Amino acid sequence: MDLDYHALAPELVVAATILVVLGLDVVLPRPRKYWTAFAGVLGLALAAVPLLTLAFGDGPETRSMLGGAYVVDGFALVLKAVFIVGGYLVLLMSVSFIESDRYYQGEYYLLMLTSILGSLVMASSRDLITLFVGLELVTGPLFLLAGWRKGDAKSNEASLKFFILGVLSTAILLYGMSFLYGLTGSVTFEGIREAAPDLLDSGAFRLAVLFTLVGFGFKVTAVPFHFWAPDTYEGAPTPVTAYLSVGSKAAGFVGLLLLCYKALPSVTEIWGPALWVLAALSMTLGNLTALRQDNVVRMLAYSSIAQGGFILVPFAAAAVSSDAAVIQEAASATIVYVIIYAFMNLGAFGVVIAGARRTGSTMIDDWAGMWRYAPRLAVLGAMFFFSLAGIPPLAGWYAKFAMFLSILRPGNAWTTALAVIAAVNAVIALVYYARIGKTMWMDHVPEGADRSAVATRPLTGSLALALGISALFVVVAGILPFEFAGVFADLAKVVTTGI
Repeated sequence: MDLDYHALAPELVVAATILVVLGLDVVLPRPRKYWTAFAGVLGLALAAVPLLTLAFGDGPETRSMLGGAYVVDGFALVLKAVFIVGGYLVLLMSVSFIESDRYYQGEYYLLMLTSILGSLVMASSRDLITLFVGLELVTGPLFLLAGWRKGDAKSNEASLKFFILGVLSTAILLYGMSFLYGLTGSVTFEGIREAAPDLLDSGAFRLAVLFTLVGFGFKVTAVPFHFWAPDTYEGAPTPVTAYLSVGSKAAGFVGLLLLCYKALPSVTEIWGPALWVLAALSMTLGNLTALRQDNVVRMLAYSSIAQGGFILVPFAAAAVSSDAAVIQEAASATIVYVIIYAFMNLGAFGVVIAGARRTGSTMIDDWAGMWRYAPRLAVLGAMFFFSLAGIPPLAGWYAKFAMFLSILRPGNAWTTALAVIAAVNAVIALVYYARIGKTMWMDHVPEGADRSAVATRPLTGSLALALGISALFVVVAGILPFEFAGVFADLAKVVTTGI
C-alpha cells in the first residue's frame, strides 16, 4: 500500500493517544484517573509536531495515498491544525469540569479523541467512502458524550434527540452518496467531477446531490435541519457543547467544501440555490430566536445556527460565477470564517464554563455586574461575544468582511439580495451579543446574591490557558488579518483546483 507514514503521523499520534488513554483508564484507580486527561492533552500537543514538519520541513507538498482517496496538502494541513488546536482547547476546558462532577474520565477523553481523529480523516478525504467514515467517526462518539450526565434528564434527552436525528440524517446522506456512486460509477471526487456534467438532466442525479446536502445540513445545523441543536447543546456537558458547535460543525463544512468544490463544481445550478436558501433561513431564524433566549448556552446554540448561515453565504457567490478568482475568493471566505469562528466560539464557551463556576448559573441575568467581582472574566466575555458580533478590531470583523466581499463580488441580483439579508442579520446578532456585555458591565449585582464564593472557586489553570490561547488568536487575527490573507487564498486555490 502506498502509505506515507510522515503524512499520516498526526492521525497515528492521536490513535496512539487513544490507546494510551484506554490503557490508563483500565489500570489506574479512580483517584488517579486524572492522568487520562494529562495523556489526552499531551497527545494532542504531540500530534501538532508532525503538522509543523510537514508544513515547514520540505514545504507543504501534496502527498497522495490509497489511490488518491487520502491526500495531505496545504488545505488538509491547515484544517487538521484547526481541529487539533480546537480539540486541545476543549480538553483543557474539560479537565476541571469533568473532575468537579466526578464523571467517568477515561471514557470521556477516549470518545473525544476518537471524534477528533475523525475530523483529521475528513480533512484528507478525497472520496466518498473516506469522507463518510471520517464524518461518522466525528459524530458517533458525540452521541454518547451528549448524554454524559447520566443522571440528568436533560442530558438523556439531548443524547436521545441527537442520536435519533443523527441516524436519520446519516441514512439520507448515505443514500445520496450511494446514488452519486451508482450514477457516476466512481467514489472519488475526481471521478464524480468528470462524470457530473453529463448527468445534469438526470432527475436521479439531482436528487442524489440534494440528499447529500441534506445530510451535511444536519451536521452544520442549517435550518430546517437544526431542531436537534438547542436541546442537545443545553443538555450536554458544556465542553461537549463547545466541541459540537465548533469541531463537529467545522468537520461538516469541510465536507461541504470538498463536495461542492472538488466533486460537484460543474453542477452549481443544483447546490447553489439550495445553499442560498439554507443560508438565508439559518441566519434569520437563528438570530431571531436567539433574541428571545435568557440562557446563555441556549442563546449560543441559536447563535451557532446563525453563524452557520453566515458561513454558507460564500457558497452562493461561487455558484453564480464562472470566474475562477471569484470562486477562489468564496472558498477562501468560508475557510476564513470557519477558522476564526472556531477560536471565538470556543472562547465564548470557555467564558460560559468559568461564569457558571463563579455564579452557579448560565442564566444571562445572573451574570449582572460580573465586572465587580470577576473583572478579567468580564473583559474576556465582552471580547469573545463582540468578536462573534463582528466588532473591530477583534477577529470576527474580518470573518464577516471576507464573507461580504465574496458575496458582493459577482454583482448578481441573487447574491446582492443574500448580502442584504446577511447585513440585516449581522445587526440583529449584535443586539443579543451586546446584551451579554451590557449585563456584565452595566447592570448591578442582583440584590441578595452572594458572590463571596468567588475567591474559593478561582479560574483553573487549564481553563485559563484555553481562554488565553483563544483570546490571543482573536486579538492578533483581528489586528493583523491581512497577514493571513495570502495563506487563506492559497488554501482556496488548493480546494478549487480543477474548476
